[in-house]
Amino acid sequence: MEPELKVQEIVISADDKNQFKRLDLLITHYLSDLSRSTVKRLFEEDHIYADQTELELKKIPAAGTKIFIELPEPIPTDLKPENIPLEILFEDDYLIIINKPAGLVVHPAPGNYTGTLVNAILYLCPDLKGVGAEKRPGIVHRLDKGTSGIMVIAKEQKTHEGLVELFSNHDIERKYEAITLGAPKDLSGKIETLIARHPTQRLKMSSQVKTGKKAVTFFKVTENFTKYAHLELKLETGRTHQIRVHLSQVLHTPILCDDLYGNGSAINQMPSKLKSLLENYPHQLLHAKVLGFVHPITKEKLYFESSPPEIFQAALNFLRENKNENR
Repeated sequence: MEPELKVQEIVISADDKNQFKRLDLLITHYLSDLSRSTVKRLFEEDHIYADQTELELKKIPAAGTKIFIELPEPIPTDLKPENIPLEILFEDDYLIIINKPAGLVVHPAPGNYTGTLVNAILYLCPDLKGVGAEKRPGIVHRLDKGTSGIMVIAKEQKTHEGLVELFSNHDIERKYEAITLGAPKDLSGKIETLIARHPTQRLKMSSQVKTGKKAVTFFKVTENFTKYAHLELKLETGRTHQIRVHLSQVLHTPILCDDLYGNGSAINQMPSKLKSLLENYPHQLLHAKVLGFVHPITKEKLYFESSPPEIFQAALNFLRENKNENR
């Protein structure tokens, strides 16, 4: 579980409105230890928010608005390379594409300074040019610790900037697959909501908010087992926990084994064989199976597809073999 975050509060005054044109400049003025790039990262990771107000870093909200800034513990700058086995799908001088296993944390954070994807990339790429002023891989998008699947990581600054632009413009093909508890009423559809940090449970995100960031997910039921379903999902946006939130809170079909957003008693309702297969598996059955884009430097069209972990496939095979019993 993530540690408690230190929260700073700033109340926008009339003088602030006159002095500052951008919210990020105001925050760095009051919290001088933060750079604008750090503020941008905290904002993108939903650690900067306001009650009942949608924020933009390039604008100052109304006077009287209370801004909350969650400050995680600082990450050490001397991260060590670690020999962590990774399945490499593609690599050149500019980027590397890997198939992330479930359970691997992407980025160092409090409680996970070692054993992360970043540590593994530092070992695999000793000639890494780095992003910004640091010799670190460019993490453009993230998968939750428990989510498996394909990720792209930039090795140098120009590639990182190009990938950020592709993701921002939605010029990336991304497909996921999941096994859910229950089946959606519709065979396919579009989910569009706002997503923001949950107001009281800070480890969670919520779509049941009045302000937040736009989140769009397309879903298709590929196999309906009535009590369970196999879904394909496409992302237009990439908000924190987006698929998990949309499936749980909008479709009311949480991902199997998702303790954070799922039904905690679901494991006890499973057929005995499925229960024995999954009861000690600590990760949600969500897999990033497709990633496709045009290489920002070489302009080569890249497309990769990977199979889900063995336990995911075993659960799916069980549901297929016992399809009539699950109705």
